[in-house]
Amino acid sequence: MKPIDPKTVHRIMVRSTNWVGDAVMTTPAMADVRRAFPEAEIVVIANPLVAQLFTCHPDCDRVLVYDKKGPHAGMAGLWRFSRALREENFDLAILLQNAIEAAVMAFLAGVPRRVGYRTDARGWLLTHGVAVGPEQKRLHHTEYYRFMLRQFIATQGDGRLRLTCNAEETAWALHTLGDGGWVAINPGAAYGSAKRWLPERFAEVADSLHREFGLRVVLTGGPAEQEIGRDIEQAIQAPVLNLIGKTSIRQMIAVLASCRLVVTNDSGPMHVAAAFDIPIVAVFGPTDHSTTSPWSKNSRIVRKATACAPCLLRQCPTDHRCMRAITAEDVMQAARALLGGTA
Repeated sequence: MKPIDPKTVHRIMVRSTNWVGDAVMTTPAMADVRRAFPEAEIVVIANPLVAQLFTCHPDCDRVLVYDKKGPHAGMAGLWRFSRALREENFDLAILLQNAIEAAVMAFLAGVPRRVGYRTDARGWLLTHGVAVGPEQKRLHHTEYYRFMLRQFIATQGDGRLRLTCNAEETAWALHTLGDGGWVAINPGAAYGSAKRWLPERFAEVADSLHREFGLRVVLTGGPAEQEIGRDIEQAIQAPVLNLIGKTSIRQMIAVLASCRLVVTNDSGPMHVAAAFDIPIVAVFGPTDHSTTSPWSKNSRIVRKATACAPCLLRQCPTDHRCMRAITAEDVMQAARALLGGTA
């Protein structure tokens, strides 16, 4: 199939993924789109949470919020939203989301060229479809999205993750955190409890980092993780600022971008930190580190090989051995490697 001629493309609809971490991993592909179509307007379609990532982004001109839990619920909501998109007169739809819904949306919106993977039985709805074989499934997610684009456009990006904070957000983070070096402890994971390391071990690591490096401790995460945050806050001996459930996505991004180190599960905030090249210690258990690890050389993966991992399950059906096998000292060794020894 011939590459798409940039001269024929003036408005691009990009259907983003539905998870924060996945969306961050699409940002190298977004840069490829910008470079391949430098004169085109790029409009991202995203759910309310992911939309916040792109409200301030160099490779996105506008964001349209698709809210399936609100005004766009059900097939009627999809129909209304898609018909409204017709007024945008998009020349090209790039479907980073793998679901058939994204292809249906682009088709109903009357977009003449629809690019995406032939997943979820949607191949017949795509004009430029790419098969997903064993090779593509083994790719890191950042390269997975870029591979699809390379079949149809001349990609020229540098492959780096990109997120930005504006001056107001940066000032808010500096005011909230104050002076000093900070370690962000991110104990949650939206996908499920199997991805979460033990709260008491996060607390032990936080105390060690405060003691050895003088780092101040901030807890980050969403509203669903507030109980975990309280458990860690009670177990930590060092002073701690608990921001779990108290920030917007944009504010959380600014906090992470201001830290000296992030200790985290495999999660959206992990990828956010990678986009700012913040040193990361990432604890992996049931998920595949080869496809979803931080896309950054400034990171360390801590995991223990077990017969049942990676299982990719949301909840562990046995004894959570892949996570329980990881000690606080394992994580501290990785942190010391990133921070350059002891203070």
